[in-house]
Amino acid sequence: MTDKTNIAVILLTYNEMLHLTRALDSIESFASEVFVVDSYSSDGTVELARSRGAQVLQHPFENQARQFQWALDNAPLTADWVMRLDADEIVEQDLGREIVEKLPLLPPQVTGVNLQRKTIFQGKFIRWGGRYPLTLLRIWRRGTARIEDRWMDEHIYLTEGRAVTFRGGFADHNLNDLTFFTEKHNQYASREALDVLNRRLHLFHVQPALTAESTSRQAKIKRLLKESVFNRMPFELSALAYFLFRYILQLGFLDGRRGLVYHVLQGFWYRFLVGAKLRELEAAVRNASSREEVLREVGRLARRQIMDEPD
Repeated sequence: MTDKTNIAVILLTYNEMLHLTRALDSIESFASEVFVVDSYSSDGTVELARSRGAQVLQHPFENQARQFQWALDNAPLTADWVMRLDADEIVEQDLGREIVEKLPLLPPQVTGVNLQRKTIFQGKFIRWGGRYPLTLLRIWRRGTARIEDRWMDEHIYLTEGRAVTFRGGFADHNLNDLTFFTEKHNQYASREALDVLNRRLHLFHVQPALTAESTSRQAKIKRLLKESVFNRMPFELSALAYFLFRYILQLGFLDGRRGLVYHVLQGFWYRFLVGAKLRELEAAVRNASSREEVLREVGRLARRQIMDEPD
């Protein structure tokens, strides 16, 4: 593949020296533009990105959704297509070929492309437990998509047209250790608890629901089940039920020992932690006498738990 496809790739980074070279290598065969949107890294990420020819923009980080939307609004994109790639993700060679061969041939009414992501945990492909494939909208025609304004579980969605699915390999393969994994999911749990509290108390504007046309059908169904069923159950019950559903009914036990660690941490412990943090948040705002007082308390908790700022 010698000719670049007319596609810009956007990566968000913060201290991603461990992963960035691998991510850039995986898109080198097809990306005509690469934008690294960095949150003031201190480990050489910016210098590495520039040495590889990426255009680097820096912007203070609030959350993934707002950082990525800032990138869409401010990066000098000129390519016809845009792709979102996390720094710890890899585009495998067969997907790279598929992008080069199929993307230029898509009809005008097709404005998005879903990719099927696999999860690699401690070097093992997590194939079972409903974790493969995770179908996500990750490529779209410039100007036809936005990202949901959420603290957690944000999705790219189309504002017009429809999407098709490419089948090539696409992997989430973080190389950090279990301490990093649990610390990251602790932060994720705080963000998701805030999102659920927002929807329960109607604190902020909530975007229209995802549709099968605006993003992947799988993402729509998972969101519907989470918000309509899972989040309405006592978390002590729902976390255990979700783990057993994944591990037994969805055959997660076939992923072996490392799969057991992954499914317990990501399928039970994380869901339990979200529920416990949500209960803590609800208790913190229960005695607030006004909406303004609730918003102040939620903002204080968000700064402390998510942004690591002092009270």
